[in-house]
Amino acid sequence: MAETISFNDFKKAELKVAKILSVEDILGKDKLFKLSIDIGEENPRTLIAGVKEFYSKEELVGKQIIVVANLERKRIGSLVSEGMLLAVKALDGSYALLTIEKEAKAGTLVD
Repeated sequence: MAETISFNDFKKAELKVAKILSVEDILGKDKLFKLSIDIGEENPRTLIAGVKEFYSKEELVGKQIIVVANLERKRIGSLVSEGMLLAVKALDGSYALLTIEKEAKAGTLVD
């Protein structure tokens, strides 16, 4: 089991609803997609996500997912990821994105 954290530490993570606007291949990366997401800000953000072997581009576009919006930026090759999507490992070994049951406005905080 992971180390326990305080409620105040948990509240530092800004979990938001994001809508996937577009998905692109990344040259030379067979597991990664470059996602453009709307999290309710003026400009879309870029996420680099290792979900290529589990989802097609068509399956991802338009999907509403949960992201950690205030995670520090991470350089991956020549690209910068501006957050992280949340996913779980399924029983069959694939990954399942954390999505929402009903449509919500992009940028809505998870609470």
